[in-house]
Amino acid sequence: MTRPRPLSDRDLALINLYANCQLGLSPRRFYAKREVSHEAIASICSRSPSTVRRWFGKGKHYRAPSSDDLRHLALMDFLLEHYDEVPPDLFDRLCGSPQRIQPQNPDSSST
Repeated sequence: MTRPRPLSDRDLALINLYANCQLGLSPRRFYAKREVSHEAIASICSRSPSTVRRWFGKGKHYRAPSSDDLRHLALMDFLLEHYDEVPPDLFDRLCGSPQRIQPQNPDSSST
């Protein structure tokens, strides 16, 4: 067994930056930005569709999403907005995708 690599000052700075990052997007804001189903939001956050429906519920049926859920939605929103800017090899290392998703042609939806 090899010893783990010691953390550098840069590593510690990145950990501190990530730990204090206030990244988050509410389900309502995500839903308002994207034409997306509750099932898709459930898939993004690894929650059940009934849990997601409670995030949109009112009164006693309402259940607040966790900070992890807000972070998942913010990261997904970031990927949707900046996917084409992420180098393919970096995206593949992050998500393990064997193939690159082709960019959409805005004119192809009208045919």
